[in-house]
Amino acid sequence: MRAFTLGDFDFALPPELIAQHPAPERSASRLLDGRHLPPADRVFRELPALLTPGDLLVFNDTRVLKARLYGGKPSGGKLELLVERVLAGGEVVAHMKVSKKPPVGTVLAMEGGFTATLLGRWPDAEGPLFRLAFSDDPYALMERHGHVPLPPYIEHADTEQDVERYQTVFARTPGAVAAPTAALHFDPQVLASLDACGIRRASLTLHVGAGTFQPVKTENIAEHRMHSEWYDVPAATQEAVARTRAQGGRIVAVGTTTVRTLESWALTGQARGDTDIFITPGFRFRLVDLMVTNFHLPRSTLMMLVSAFAGHDRITALYRHAVAHRYRFFSYGDSMLLERAPT
Repeated sequence: MRAFTLGDFDFALPPELIAQHPAPERSASRLLDGRHLPPADRVFRELPALLTPGDLLVFNDTRVLKARLYGGKPSGGKLELLVERVLAGGEVVAHMKVSKKPPVGTVLAMEGGFTATLLGRWPDAEGPLFRLAFSDDPYALMERHGHVPLPPYIEHADTEQDVERYQTVFARTPGAVAAPTAALHFDPQVLASLDACGIRRASLTLHVGAGTFQPVKTENIAEHRMHSEWYDVPAATQEAVARTRAQGGRIVAVGTTTVRTLESWALTGQARGDTDIFITPGFRFRLVDLMVTNFHLPRSTLMMLVSAFAGHDRITALYRHAVAHRYRFFSYGDSMLLERAPT
């Protein structure tokens, strides 16, 4: 098999194609049907008609936290926290943006009137993240005083529109700091249409971390180390997947986070835990037959995942088409339907 390097997942993207705001209506975004070449240009609300009765759509029901918090050190220096994970006992794990890292034990005064005490690094003494103790329930404090953790390529401060639209309509389990963006296109009308067409639905949870935007810095992609994210495949979803496979239906994953969760479960047999699965060309998919996904950043692990799934040459052709036809890219952008390439 061909040995891929980081440059194989690069492409030229005009900056004006990076979507800064969502489409006026969720399901009015565009959908590139990439199951065949040349691809077909469609609207997202047409998706139910492209699937087959008996297929199972699997969604990530994670709920995005208002995880970006602002505050200051006792010295007066400003800082920003991006909560990555909530632990027991009012503790959190967070990224910290500050000119000079404060020492362990420092009590940080946060906007909104609460405090965060720095307990140390995480997951160990040399870890890249920080463990802090909040003065009250972290979920309540983030909901009251936090900001929507918009991705770094979205250039405006979060607004009330982002509170609604950077969240899926079926978000349920709080814990993500980035949205499962392929699912942002679904609205109640599309969900009703799926039901009417005999397309079944199931959900799982993967709390998307800020590491999803972590750049790959090594030309040899095998040297990249993935961030770890918590997932859960409930028993009802396990049963729905087994039933669908037994009846000859297809598993349709909504988003790369759902793909990573399903394939982590299939690979390890563990339905709950942490995963740092890194899917690159050559990976053998065990469960997912089709996927709905947005358009991803150049040279990213997500470009590698979709290339592994649909084939590198096909993805290259689809992205070339998307750029030429002015599709909107990244979190608030348009979407694509892919079919797993033959192994």
